[in-house]
Amino acid sequence: MVSPSRSPRSAAPACPVGAVTRGTTHQNRLRRMDRWIAAAHGPALRGAADPVVVDLGYGAAPWTAVELLGRLRAAEPRAEVVGVEIDPARVTAALPYERDGLRFRHGGFEVPLPGGRRPVLIRAANVLRQYDEDEVAAVWTRLCARLAPDGLLVEGTCDEIGRRHVWVALGPEGPRTVTFATRLGSLGRPSDLAERLPKALIHRNVPGEPVHAFLRDFDRAWAAAAPYASLGARQRWIRAVRELSADWPLTDDARRWRQGEATVKWAAVAPGS
Repeated sequence: MVSPSRSPRSAAPACPVGAVTRGTTHQNRLRRMDRWIAAAHGPALRGAADPVVVDLGYGAAPWTAVELLGRLRAAEPRAEVVGVEIDPARVTAALPYERDGLRFRHGGFEVPLPGGRRPVLIRAANVLRQYDEDEVAAVWTRLCARLAPDGLLVEGTCDEIGRRHVWVALGPEGPRTVTFATRLGSLGRPSDLAERLPKALIHRNVPGEPVHAFLRDFDRAWAAAAPYASLGARQRWIRAVRELSADWPLTDDARRWRQGEATVKWAAVAPGS
């Protein structure tokens, strides 16, 4: 995976922008994010003249890019995935996995694609975890500038086996939503997801900050929905999210809630001044 250099706004770098990181990953780790992308961004993929997608910082093994291609092709058979890594040895190791619609390239946050192609999606999972909070906005701006006009940047963090995941979705204009996703059978309470907040939010989970208030209210709704636990964790989650939606601007519905997801508008949880 990649981590940006300390000058993310520099133009036309002569070499990839970033530094090599640990790059550990596991198969099927990003399944929750992938399924959400296929559902939420599927129409844009299908409508794109050039449905090319970038898996930015795929790590020491190419599993995430391989899996992303499979999941996106279920939504749009023309989809192509380009895995981008800053460690050339990782790119070399991934080359045997290339196939129709799947390529690997050496690069970083400049997102190099041949022929001036602009991706309809950039996925950056577990990339900015080691990044300084005050640098995140500049990196988001840089990546969003590489998107196609109807493109999406999905940036977030998950645990090692993908049970808990939180991501921000950004369009060319900036951040739009935050999605909380979890394996419901392993969840104690919604605020357990706080440890997986993206870098832009993780240090803001303190009293007085909107994201802290959101998780507090989510826990309260979860507690109030305890009687639904007899029907299963999914029914309890759906009830809690429905209750939460009375006070918070959620953008999804029960079809996504059943998957253990809840998506809120970025403006409602964005860091305070």
